[in-house]
Order: sequence, then C-alpha cells, then structure tokens
Amino acid sequence: MEGDINQKLLTETTKNEEEEVLFKERLWTEMKKLWIVAGPAIFTRFSTFGVTVISQAFVGHLGPIELAAFSLCFTVLLRFGNGVLLGMASALETLCGQAFGAKQYHMLGIYLQRSWIVLFATALCLLPIYIFTTPILIALGQDETIATVAGYISYWFIGIVFSFIVSFTCQMFLQAQSKNMIIAYLAAFSIGIHICLSWLFTVKLKYGISGALLSTILAYWIPNIGQLLFITCGGCKDTWKGFSMLAFKDLMPVVKLSLSSGAMLW
Repeated sequence: MEGDINQKLLTETTKNEEEEVLFKERLWTEMKKLWIVAGPAIFTRFSTFGVTVISQAFVGHLGPIELAAFSLCFTVLLRFGNGVLLGMASALETLCGQAFGAKQYHMLGIYLQRSWIVLFATALCLLPIYIFTTPILIALGQDETIATVAGYISYWFIGIVFSFIVSFTCQMFLQAQSKNMIIAYLAAFSIGIHICLSWLFTVKLKYGISGALLSTILAYWIPNIGQLLFITCGGCKDTWKGFSMLAFKDLMPVVKLSLSSGAMLW
C-alpha cells in the first residue's frame, strides 16, 4: 500500500516536472516570436526619436535662441502632429491585421492607399499651425525673437509632418506581414546618415540651422523612400497589386476608424 502511494507521488512529480519543462519551452518559443516582431519595432521607434535628439544636439551648438526655438517646435508642434497622425494611422494596423488573418491579401494594399488619403487630408488641416507659428506664439506671450526663429523652423517641419504619413502607414503595413527587419535596417541606415550629414552641414560647411533641418528632413524621408521601393518593387507581391481606384471607395469607414483610433491614443 505504501509502495503504491510512493509510486503515485513519484509519477505526479515526474508529470509536474515534464509540464514545467514543456511550459518553459513554450514560453521561450513564444518570447522569440514576440521579439522577432517587437525588437525591430522598438529599435525603429528609438531611431526615429534619436534623429530629433541628434538634430537638437547639433542645433545647441548654434546658440541658445536656436536651441530654444527648436526645442519649442519639437516639443509642441512636431509631437502634436506626430500624435495626431500616429493615432489615426493606428486604424491601418487593425485593418491590415484583419485582412491578413482572413487571407484577403490584396486588401492590405487598398487599405494602405486609403490610409494615405485620410492622413494626407489630416496633414493639410494641420498646416495652418505650422504656417502661422510665429504670430500664434507671439499671441501666447512667447519672446518675439524665439517666436521668429520658431516660425522659420516650423516651415521645415512641414516636410517632416508629411513624412509621418508614409512612415507610420508603411510600417504598419509591413508589420502586419511580419516584415519588420526591413524597417529596422532602414532606420539604422537613416540615423547613421543623419549623424554624418548633421556634422557636415552644421560643423564643416557652417550652414547653420538650415543645414541641421535639411539633415533632419532627409533622415525622416530616407527610410520612407526605402519602404516605398520595397513595397512597390516586389517585396510584397501578395499584398501590393499597384495603385487602384478602389482606394477612393468606402473611405468613410476608414475615416471613422481613424478618428476613433486617434481619440483613443490621445
């Protein structure tokens, strides 16, 4: 009797150990799958933020007024545009995920184009803030000198705001297909080029704040161009079938989902 009890206890212990080992193996497998997706996404976000930090560091060598104006534009204007467009672009992540899961691969390209249309219209609505930055800041009590420099910087930031349209949508389009590494490679290349160009334009050639801003815009657009070339030149054969007039149909559901996604992010 006692031997049977010991045998049962030994069997249960063995089963528990096997289950624990199996659980650890499954956990490790799922973690690897998660980091294959999350790792490049984290690096991309880090690199994108790093571009502006590098620009701010080089602008800081030009003078306190330039640094104050750049910091103001980045903290208020650029982050505002970033938040609005990123929130609305989050709708594409939902749509692409559903279409890819349902194996309606051709719809991913259509959703991508619809999202471009919606975000482009949104960016146009944001333009007055960047065009009239100087009078807005002066009306809010900002120092006139800083407001004037900030107004000049905000004109350059318009190019960055429109880069967000391509950046956010293409990243979500590629992430839905687990094609994250191309995004990470382009981000790494971009930040490396940005460091070199920032030094060249601001330190070597003495272009001042115009050189720093030119390098910043290039750093934002280089990954976008790479992603667009990858998508349209055969990197996504199943999901990209070319530009289509279907992108202009059924826009209202995309608009509603984009607005709700933007509201949730905010």
